[in-house]
Formats: sequence, C-alpha cells, structure tokens
Amino acid sequence: MGRRQQLVKGRALQTIADNKMPSYLPASDSDFDAWQKNFLAYATGHRPQLGLTLGDLIVPNSLAAVWDAQYAAHVAAQAAARAATQNKDAARAGLETQIRALAQRLQASPDVEDAERAALRLTVLDRSPTPVPVPATRPVVQIDTRQRLQHTLHFADETTPTSRRKPRGASAVEIWTKTGGPPPKDVSELAFLATDTRSPYLAVYELDHGGQPAHYMLRWINTKGQPGPWSQTATATIGA
Repeated sequence: MGRRQQLVKGRALQTIADNKMPSYLPASDSDFDAWQKNFLAYATGHRPQLGLTLGDLIVPNSLAAVWDAQYAAHVAAQAAARAATQNKDAARAGLETQIRALAQRLQASPDVEDAERAALRLTVLDRSPTPVPVPATRPVVQIDTRQRLQHTLHFADETTPTSRRKPRGASAVEIWTKTGGPPPKDVSELAFLATDTRSPYLAVYELDHGGQPAHYMLRWINTKGQPGPWSQTATATIGA
C-alpha cells in the first residue's frame, strides 16, 4: 500500500472514530437479552465459517450464563415489587376508609375534647372567630374629567397606589362629596355619595352642576361597616 493510500485509510478510520458511530448493542435490557442470545447462538453455530475457535466462545458463553441468571432474578424482583406495591396500596385504602369514618365520629362527638383531638393528631378547629381589623390606611383618588357632566373616580390604597387591591380588612370604600364652593374644612360639610367595592366609580351630574367644582373624600370600611381614616380631598371641575 502506497503512502497516499495509507493516509486516505487513516483519515477514514479517524473520521469514523470522530463521528462516534452509535452502538449496535440495544439500550434496553430486554432488547439486549434477545440480541446477545441471537449473537452467541449464530456465532456458535457458524464458528468454522466465521473463523472462530471453541476458545473464542468460552468466556462470552460463561458470562452469558451469568447474565441470564441475573436478568431473570431482576425481572422476577420487578414483578414482585409491582405486586407488593399494589397490595400495599390496597391495604392503605381499606385502612384509610375505616380511620376516616372513625375520625369523623370523634370530631363530631361532644364527649371528645380538643386536647384529646390533638393527642389523636386530628385537626383542632379554631372555634373563636378571627376579629375583622379596622382599615388603617387611606384611599388615594384620581379623577378622570374627560366626559361631560361625569367624574370617573379611580381609587387605590396609599400603600399600593398602582394596584386595585384593597388593603387588609377593607371590603369597600365610602365616597363622600361636596359640590360647589371651596374644599370642605370639616367632614361635616360632606354628603354621602356611594359605597363601592371596586374601582372605578362613575359620578354623574345634572346640567346645572356644570362648571362647578366637586370635592371628594374617601375612606375604607370593613365587613362590619367600621371605617378607616379619611383620604386627602380630591377636587375637579364638572365639565359642562
């Protein structure tokens, strides 16, 4: 073989190695088991034609016997594990059904005290109602005046001015107003306008209110109607 032919052959072998050709051996155990049985049976039955000696096949066949035994044990163990899991799940389901029925009886029984429920690791119910907090923060208001004879009031909490979420303890907002004249010096000058649970609120005015200022003060209330602190006064002219 000339030097050029040797170089070409060497490059071809290197290319095969670099490309890392996929293994001809199957990945799964079951496929590998079938593959190795076929391989060794054919190699043994066609030994002379393949140029193999008996010595060539002693070790592979010995290791195949070890594989056969270990693979069979593995398959049997997997089957046993599946059966054990099914039996365990069935036993737990039956036990849970009985325990839940008994636990419900004990939870409903007037003879069982909370200390005994705790000892049984049952849920101990909180029988004291959680007090509803009085709102502690103030609403902030933005007024949209683009529509004639209308004010759209966008309100939020001062702690989260970019969110519509109400503060803790608040269920709604009270809207109070004064139409015309200077801003109110005291809340006694205000008139109740509405209660709203979600921003925005639309205030609609009569024609004779056009051109007058409208002053608004808001406050959060909880589910018991208890109010929080007043907002700053928000003022806008009613478009005529």
